[in-house]
Amino acid sequence: MTYCVALKLSQGLVLASDTRTNAGVDHIATFCKMAVFEQPGVLLVLMSAGNLATTQSVISLLRQNQTRDDGSSLLTQTSMYDAAVLVGATLRNVIDRDAHNGQQAAGVDFGSSFLLAGQISGEPPRLFHIYPQGNFIEATDDTPYFQIGESKYGKPILDRVIQYNTPLCEASKCVLISFDSTIRSNLSVGMPIDYMLYRTDSFSAQERQRISEDDPYYQMIRQSWSQGLRDTFAAIENPPWAQE
Repeated sequence: MTYCVALKLSQGLVLASDTRTNAGVDHIATFCKMAVFEQPGVLLVLMSAGNLATTQSVISLLRQNQTRDDGSSLLTQTSMYDAAVLVGATLRNVIDRDAHNGQQAAGVDFGSSFLLAGQISGEPPRLFHIYPQGNFIEATDDTPYFQIGESKYGKPILDRVIQYNTPLCEASKCVLISFDSTIRSNLSVGMPIDYMLYRTDSFSAQERQRISEDDPYYQMIRQSWSQGLRDTFAAIENPPWAQE
């Protein structure tokens, strides 16, 4: 399983993905699920969840076609919408190709989904959720974030805190709390976390880092959030019908 989250806010983007993959308890590995495509005036980030072979094939094909001038290059698209169309078409092609190689009868699930975020010069940052069927939806001011993978444990804090005008620093803190809640409740999501903060019109992936288990700030987040929840719980009055 996987957990990826992307926020499109007034100041830019906050993106994060875990790195754990597993095919049973004996096959746990670490893979980066955040791919960056950039050139002057273009910054695109793809985060993936689902069948690892499918997602790696999609990203490999998109990288392989970067220098082509036949419209199949992700970096030559004139809008984020066109880039989402290309990712969706590539995903469909990969699934169709592998499914027709006889593996579908063996019960292999090729399903994968992507979060595409970034900015192309001439338009603001945009965020898309691309489904296994290749179709997609776009984040809006009213719905400024998307999740893929094991989303249910980290969703409550995002729903309570994140709004379109949330500052990037607060959003980053909220995203890490969301990850801590997910990792605590689901062993299939694990450290390290690939994290990226993108400021509007910067066209740069410089604010990208890998957050490890022993990162001092992450440890502070984990301890403070746990203690804060316990303190808040203790301060809430017990229900009157359950008094001792």
